[in-house]
Amino acid sequence: MATAHYPSSASSSLDGLVAAIRQSPEDDALGTALGAQQWAIIAPYLQPLDLVASQILFDQGSSDRSLYLVESGSLSVHYQDARQRVRLAVVGSGSVVGEGAFFSHRTRSATVQANGACRLWGLTPLRFAELSNRQPAAALALAMTVGAVLAKRLANRRMRVAAT
Repeated sequence: MATAHYPSSASSSLDGLVAAIRQSPEDDALGTALGAQQWAIIAPYLQPLDLVASQILFDQGSSDRSLYLVESGSLSVHYQDARQRVRLAVVGSGSVVGEGAFFSHRTRSATVQANGACRLWGLTPLRFAELSNRQPAAALALAMTVGAVLAKRLANRRMRVAAT
C-alpha cells in the first residue's frame, strides 16, 4: 500500500476547499452551512494531504478514524469480499470520506483509493477533540455539516454502503 504524502510546507489556507464545496453540484457535497469565519477557525486543525493516482487513502477494516474533506480530484470507494471487489461510489471534490468510522468508532467499511491526483484535508479524532474543547461552536457546526452528508448517504440506498 502506498503511503499518503503530507506536504511539510503546505499552506493551511482552505480557499480551494471552500471553493470546491460551494461549487459542487453533488447531493453529498458539504454545502454552504459553514461560513468563512468558521472555516478560518477550523483550518489550523486540518492537515493537507496529497494523493497520486491509484494511491490508497485507507483500507477496508483499518482502524484509522480520520475524516477527510475533498478539495480536488475524486476517490473510488470499494468493498472487497471473498469473491469480488465491488465499487460502491465515487466521491468528488467538495465532499467528505471517512465519516462512518469518524462518527461510529468502528473500523473502515470500505477501501478508498484516488482515481487521480487528489488534494484532501484530514481531521484526526484527536484534533477534532481539541477543536471541540477550544472552539465548541465551530466543532458542532462541522459535525452537523458532516452528519448531514452521512444522513443523505444513508437515505440513498445506493450510497448507504459507501459511508466509510
